[in-house]
Amino acid sequence: MAKVMLIEDDQTMISLLGTLLDMEGFQVAKLEEFESVSVLDEIKKADPDVVLMDIHLKSLDGLEILTAMRQDLNLKTKKVIMSSGMDKQFESTQAGADDFLMKPFMPDELIEMVKRLVGQVN
Repeated sequence: MAKVMLIEDDQTMISLLGTLLDMEGFQVAKLEEFESVSVLDEIKKADPDVVLMDIHLKSLDGLEILTAMRQDLNLKTKKVIMSSGMDKQFESTQAGADDFLMKPFMPDELIEMVKRLVGQVN
C-alpha cells in the first residue's frame, strides 16, 4: 500500500484529502503544524511514496521546501505534487515538482495523479 504525505495548513483541506486518500486505500501521513518542526525531517520520518504539498503555508514557502528536498540525498527522488489556488505550475515544475494541482480540483484528479506517480496506473 502506497503512502501519501499531506503537507497543508488548512485543517479542513487536510482532513478531506486524508479521508479521500484513505478511502482509496492509501496510507496517509499528515503534517499541518510547521512552527517547531523541520519539514524535511518529518518527510524523512514518514518516508512517503508521494508528497502532496501546498505552496502557500502559513510561515513557510512550499517551493522553498521542494527546492531543499531536491538538494537532499535522502529526499531528492521523492514524488511531489504541489498545489495552490493560484496557477503556479511553471514555478512548481522549475522547483522540481513531479506534478501540480490547481485548487479547487476534482477528487478523481488527485487520485489519478497519485496512482500514476506510484506506478499503479499507466
